Amino acid sequence: MASTWRPAVAGLGLVIACGFTARAEDWPQFLGPQRNAVAPAVGLARSWPAAGPQCLWSAPLGAGFGGPAVADGKVYVLDREGEAKDIVRCLGLADGKEIWSWSYEAAGKFSYPGSRSTPTLDDQALYVVGPLGHVHRIDRATRQPTWSKHLIDDFGGKRPNWAISQSPIVVGDRVILAPQSPTAGVVAFEKVSGKKVWSSPPLGAMSYCSPVLARIGDVDQVVQISDKGTVSGIALDDGRILWQFKGWTCNIPIASPVVIDDGRLFISGEYGAGSVMIKVSADNGTFTATEVFRTQECMSQIHQPLLYKDHIYANSNGNKARDGFVCLDLKGALKWKTGDTPNYERGSVLLADGLIFAVNGRDGTLAIIEPVPTEFRLLASAKVLKGGQAWAPMAVVGGRLLVRDQQHLRCFDVAAKAP
Repeated sequence: MASTWRPAVAGLGLVIACGFTARAEDWPQFLGPQRNAVAPAVGLARSWPAAGPQCLWSAPLGAGFGGPAVADGKVYVLDREGEAKDIVRCLGLADGKEIWSWSYEAAGKFSYPGSRSTPTLDDQALYVVGPLGHVHRIDRATRQPTWSKHLIDDFGGKRPNWAISQSPIVVGDRVILAPQSPTAGVVAFEKVSGKKVWSSPPLGAMSYCSPVLARIGDVDQVVQISDKGTVSGIALDDGRILWQFKGWTCNIPIASPVVIDDGRLFISGEYGAGSVMIKVSADNGTFTATEVFRTQECMSQIHQPLLYKDHIYANSNGNKARDGFVCLDLKGALKWKTGDTPNYERGSVLLADGLIFAVNGRDGTLAIIEPVPTEFRLLASAKVLKGGQAWAPMAVVGGRLLVRDQQHLRCFDVAAKAP
């Protein structure tokens, strides 16, 4: 299936989170510097003692699934206190001690309680989306909000059953959010003032997917998956719809799409949806989205699959899928899958220094996997978390791996040791 749109186009020279002076030891947003769960960290250990890597510190948190963002030696995480309020916490990366916190009233109840999103950082502020739709820009120096929005109250629409899970994008002087309401699909705000710059036409109801950025046909765009699996490309300069793909259906899309440099996007979901690779092509300002292949061999329910050396690696598990860890090539051929030996349930995955870190969301096991297409190659594994819905995205900065379960945020030393 293919669909075509004819928009006006312009290039903005896409740089993700370009308002942030990124360093190798920073993790400034959801899924890391390039929003693809790939870390610039090097010099990581390829094996551990039987007890696992050393836990450097453990900070108590409430229940939740929001991942950490890291900059300038500080860790920022969204927490939630019961059904009453959301709490932004700033911890020291060195010791896990709380430096400051700021909370706001957010009364409400939903299944799988707790936070959802990851803060997004730039040099001056952090941008946070709460599970009930509250949006705040918090000044990192004063530790106070400078503006606030609400994805439901300001744009209409309906909160998803399992709460709002998206994490904002900061690019240039703008912050991008996706209310996906009857009046606006994706919205861009001036990041300092909070003034609306543009809003796209409606795309459908709100999904659990965060927006991602892509540069296709020399045009910078926001890629957003809406509630039933429609994939849309939105012009970053003015919010026009560039293209849409409606050939993939997922009742509850959660995982972000994988952006491949040549205009391909790999999209995966559970609930029987499977995965699809699409190709977005541009010809004189006309964008066309076409299916390349689809497969039922990969169903990543929550976490974005990983792209490494022309192969896709994913945790293919959920309500129905029990494939374990899987590897596909970019033509859709299954190279291997682990099934239940091992199976990582709904835990997160991350790629750093040529290694995959994977969490078993059920039992709290942390593993190192060498990503090779010939076989599943487990290098190390140890139980390091309490387990039980340990589904939050991880972060790695330098040789420190940050992992959250339902009670704590823990920091592990995963740096290689001198012989």
